[in-house]
Amino acid sequence: MAAEVFNERGYDATSMEDLSAAAGISKSSFYHHVSGKEALLRGALERAVDGLFGVLSESPAQRGSPLARLRYIVRRQVEVLATELPFVTLLLRLRGNTETERWALERRRVFDQEITAIVREAMDTGEIDDGLEPARAARLLSGTVNSLIDWYRPDRVPLPELVADVERFVFEGLRSTR
Repeated sequence: MAAEVFNERGYDATSMEDLSAAAGISKSSFYHHVSGKEALLRGALERAVDGLFGVLSESPAQRGSPLARLRYIVRRQVEVLATELPFVTLLLRLRGNTETERWALERRRVFDQEITAIVREAMDTGEIDDGLEPARAARLLSGTVNSLIDWYRPDRVPLPELVADVERFVFEGLRSTR
């Protein structure tokens, strides 16, 4: 609930009164359950970050060829984004204005570094084209997935179809195979 309010109003513009109203409880009752909006922000961002790092710890993301690992990670990133949409949206819109936001941005950088290392490995093994700098290629991969927050709605595209479409687009491109 807090993530949706933060996404709608912006973190800085959201008051505890806004959050308590969205939860349907009084502001004093709300304070009984949470210490403040920064704690709510931290919880929401942890949910997004934990989801993404959870993908990296899964066996298929750690074993196999670099390309197979990348394909798996991209598929799972899409699934995490879709199932945790408000939380990942919040993570991707951060500006670094608070300590919690800076923490989350640092975690995103670490995630990006992990993806860059796998991209570099896939380039080194010849599984993917080495025409791009690995960090740029990793950012393009993540950028494709992250752009889903701007248009994806669960009621419009079934998740398995979305996952397959993103994987096909990222790893095969728009070129016709006919």
